[in-house]
Amino acid sequence: MATRKLTQAEMSEADYAFYGLVWAGTVLTERVDRALTRAHDLPVSWFEVLLWLANSTEPVAASVLGNSTMLSRSQVSRVLDNLQSRGVVTRTPSRTDARSVEVALTPEGRRLFEEADATRRACLAPVFTDVLDQRDLEALGAVWRKLKAHKDVQ
Repeated sequence: MATRKLTQAEMSEADYAFYGLVWAGTVLTERVDRALTRAHDLPVSWFEVLLWLANSTEPVAASVLGNSTMLSRSQVSRVLDNLQSRGVVTRTPSRTDARSVEVALTPEGRRLFEEADATRRACLAPVFTDVLDQRDLEALGAVWRKLKAHKDVQ
């Protein structure tokens, strides 16, 4: 049985690009998760929710978090339970939909997010932002938007 690795030349361009996306996502997510958990006892999935909330000027419907993050609705609910028990988010009934709740960061949540975001940026700098230039980042953003726009195509 062969034990050598496939080279880029032996893979189609599409396969190599797909593998690259999977590899980068996995490696960078694991790196950030370790750093956030070690420094703030904050798994990356919890940070993702904080990131969306920190970038919103208004409370966010919990269902919107489920549609915006890479988490399922049940995962979002569990993450919010944990974040609320830590005092970093509040959940209040929606002002416009009696069936929904809105989520917002508390002052403690904003502080935690800012500290965790600094940790995330420092952790990623040597392997992401220090390596890629502005054109690279714009290209990645364009690729991400294209792929996300077609995520529900059957």
